[in-house]
Order: sequence, then structure tokens, then C-alpha cells
Amino acid sequence: MLSQEDYDMQFGKTQISVSQSERFKAVTSAALGNVMEWFDFAVYAFFATIIAEKFFPATDPTVSILAAFAAFGSGFLARPLGSVIIGRIADTKGRKIALIITIYLMALSTVGIGLLPSYETIGILAPILLVFFRLVQGLAAGGEFGGATAFIVEWAPENRRGLFGSFVMASLCAGMLLGSGAAALVTTFASEEILSAWAWRIPFLLGVLILVIGVYMRKQVGEPPAFEASKKESHHEAASSGHPAAAALRAFGLSIAWTGSFYVLLSYMPTFSQTILHLTKAEALWSNTVGLLTIVIAIPALGLASDIFGRKRVLLLACVFFALLTYPLFSLMIAYPTFQVVVTCQIIFSLLAAFYNGPAPAAMAEMFSTGSRTLWMSLGYSISNAIFGGFAPFIVTLLIKLTGSSQAPSFYIIPISIISALVILRMKETAHTKLH
Repeated sequence: MLSQEDYDMQFGKTQISVSQSERFKAVTSAALGNVMEWFDFAVYAFFATIIAEKFFPATDPTVSILAAFAAFGSGFLARPLGSVIIGRIADTKGRKIALIITIYLMALSTVGIGLLPSYETIGILAPILLVFFRLVQGLAAGGEFGGATAFIVEWAPENRRGLFGSFVMASLCAGMLLGSGAAALVTTFASEEILSAWAWRIPFLLGVLILVIGVYMRKQVGEPPAFEASKKESHHEAASSGHPAAAALRAFGLSIAWTGSFYVLLSYMPTFSQTILHLTKAEALWSNTVGLLTIVIAIPALGLASDIFGRKRVLLLACVFFALLTYPLFSLMIAYPTFQVVVTCQIIFSLLAAFYNGPAPAAMAEMFSTGSRTLWMSLGYSISNAIFGGFAPFIVTLLIKLTGSSQAPSFYIIPISIISALVILRMKETAHTKLH
């Protein structure tokens, strides 16, 4: 990204020489590890209808799906705890050890879900253990986002933090893309009987492979230069924007529309496409996969745009687009529930979401000082995620049932976009400032 072979990263009085090869290796290892972890975490959502049948049987299919999404949301309840425990480890012991811990927790709990007997086999113990494994996944996810974001942004060149930070969400979406693609492949080539009997477990069992590769990759890199430098500076605990708790509150507000829209448009959509639009399982999953591919490609471009034009402008555009276009796009899908229309709308939704997901990681990381970045950033993000993201599929499903309107997803996304827009308007522009 830079013309010079070595980049001297300035942190207070401490300079650390960083070669482009070191930076590439570090960012690649973090991003690929993030891909693997989020493959594990997200695959649950893509098999929600089958999980509902296997672990939450009920006479009313909607009740089963609500229960399955409640279990999905339970993973997000553990994220604030994970952000505190693992975030503290990252800020005191190092980013690297924290990221290794998260990949162990995520992979082992995912394999646990893949091996878990159904309700028909072990009764009430099945949903209890399912929720337990989701809680462990949530602990890992709570530490992974903040750890990976801090790690990548702190390795970034000063004028490309938006681009580098966008790799966090691009890799997260790539993990979801792989999960959606794996679910689509299994659904396409397995019969309904085989899929229900055992084939749905295959993506979960891939957690074993993810564990081996992910841990190896993350052990090969060192700590970010900014983190190493911060340990040598006496002032590194001073927050870049006042007390870290105040910055965490801003991070919370910034994340409301970010997480809510993300989990409605990229996790819940396969279920919406099947239950409301009556697409087949394969069509719904392939449509979602196309949307995820779109956002993976678009996110880095919007991260780079925030380096040039500023974080606030790009983030505010995202909120405006969500507020103005969500209702018309859902109306179009409901009026013309064909595979072609749904794919087109999901591509547009993904492009809109990229306006948020591109600049948001860097914008959030820049709110905090290096000595407290992972803990407080993770806490603000994970609490917002637990409230507005993890339970978004549950809330939207419930709204559809209570209101009788298939437009319920837009009733959720529009107000949370307005709330986050008000928070963003009060933020300082940090795109062209130094990390502290």
C-alpha cells in the first residue's frame, strides 16, 4: 500500500519499523482467522428452520422458529462477558493470545453443536446443551471482534486505517459467505430426508479443521507495533476521546443500526425468503450467498472511501439509505416474490450495508487509546449487538406474527438507523488523526 519498503509507525516518542511483509502476514492471519470463526458462528442461522424442527419441536412452526432464534440470540447475551474477559486479556497480555483463545472456544463449541443429539433422542437436554454451546460461541465472538479490530487497525498505515479496518468486516462476511455457501451446497445436493437426518451437521463439524488451521496461523505472527509501543509509553491509558466509558457509550450508539441491519439483512433473510416469500431452501440460501459475496467485495471500497472522505460522511450515508430504501425494497420482494427479484434486492441491501461495515471498525477503534481499546470497544459493540443484533431475527419474526405484516423488517431497521444517525452526527471525525 505504501511506496517505501519500511513504514515507521509513530507512537508518542517510540518508533517501530514495520515492513510491508510483516504487516501483510499479520493482517492476513487475523483476517483469515476471523473468516473461520464467523463461518462457525453464522452457520447456525442458515440452518435455523432445521434446528427449529430438531431441537424445538412444536405444533406451530412459527413457535419453533422463534425458539430457535431465541437460542441464536442467547449467544449474543454472552458476548458482553466475553468482551470483558477476553478484551482485558488482549489489553494486558496481548492481542495474539486473546485471538488464539477465541478460536479455540468458537471451534470446539461449533463441533459440539454438530455432534449434539436431537430432542427426539435425549429430550429436554438437547435444547439446553444447544443453548450452552451458543453461549460459548458468544463468549468467543465477544472477544473476537474487538481483538481482531484492534489487531488489524493497529497494524495499519496511518492513512489507511479505514481500508485495513474494513478487512475485519469483509472477513467476517466472508465467513458468513462460506457458511451460507456450504449450507446452500448441502441443501442443493442432499435430499430433504438426508438433510434433516444428518447432512445439516456437516458445516458444524468443519470446526475441527478450522481449529487446526486458525490456531497455527495466529501463532505465526507478533503483536501490533502500536500495542508494543504503548507498553513503553507512560501515558497510554489516557483515552483518545475522554474517559473510555464515554467512548464505549458512543460505540454502543454507533453499533445499533450496524448490528441490527446486519443480522436482519444477512442472517435472517434466508428464513424470511422461505417462510414469507416461499422460496425453496436452496433458492433462499443461494440468494443470501450472492448478497454476502456482494458485501465482501464492496466493504473494502467503502473503508477506503472513509480514509479519503471521512468516517462520518460514509456512515451517515448508510443510515440515510437504510431509512429511505428499506421499506420500498421489502415491498418489491413481497409484491414479486421470485428468486430473481429477491437476489436483486439482497444485492442492493448488501451494497447499502457496505456503507456501514466499511468505515465502522476503524471509526470505533479510533475512539479509544491503545491501552484500553479492546476491552471498551468490545464492550460497547457487544452490548449493542446483544440487544439489537442477536435478537433481531427473533424480534422481526415476532413483529411479523403480532402485526400480520410482512413489512416488519423495515419497521425495525428504519428507527434504529435514525437513532445511530443522531449518534454519528455528534461524533468527532477521526479519519485523519493519529492513534493514541
